[in-house]
Amino acid sequence: MKIAVISDIHGNLPALEAVLADLEKRRPDRVVNLGDCVSGPLWPRETMELLEGLDAITIRGNHERQVACLDVSEMGPSDSFAYENLAPRQIERLRDLPATALAAPGLLACHGTPHDDNTFLIDAIESGRLVRGRTHDIERALGDVPARIVLCGHSHRPDLVRLTGGTLVVNPGSVGCPAVEVSNDPPIVSESGTPHARYAVLDLLPDGETDVHFVAVSYDHGKAAARAERNGRPEWAFALRTGRMPSAA
Repeated sequence: MKIAVISDIHGNLPALEAVLADLEKRRPDRVVNLGDCVSGPLWPRETMELLEGLDAITIRGNHERQVACLDVSEMGPSDSFAYENLAPRQIERLRDLPATALAAPGLLACHGTPHDDNTFLIDAIESGRLVRGRTHDIERALGDVPARIVLCGHSHRPDLVRLTGGTLVVNPGSVGCPAVEVSNDPPIVSESGTPHARYAVLDLLPDGETDVHFVAVSYDHGKAAARAERNGRPEWAFALRTGRMPSAA
């Protein structure tokens, strides 16, 4: 079985379109979407419309929860932009998404960790950046989860790690937001270093092993950056053009 894993689209419609066009050539048996689909200063409604036509297992990310459940006065600028541009039925759809799902036998999908959509699973903080965490810490964050493969997003940083018990943890990276400021007090960033749209493909082999392919797709990132600038988010525009944050450049 071949499973495509996408995550953290953040309303970047041209990036999502490029990934879906690439997937047409790879012909996966299943698509799993790990959430944070629409929050950001780009195309939330149009991105949601495209995803609604995609037969994918979709997980609720922290931004879906915030857009669907918080009062707009409590939202950050990315969430409030999405809220104001989505139809009520689309917000209800976000609210109804599951926090986790079995994407295949033994394959668990979540956004952050299986227990918390706003906690990084693979990542730790080092010198103001997200990096690979220690295996012990990853295992503690994962907890007692009976899965041989765990799919997670949230950090926007593609990575793959096998834990001591054999569980494989995969983060596909971000489709539409190649760099993000995780915190500004103190400053903490996640950067991919390029503007590519990223995702992963898992080949579940008959012998029980799994091949993991990380994919980086080029697209018209200038169009996305210009959209962010028009909507008053120059830091997003810089990140979309470069894969880096201006605060860390």
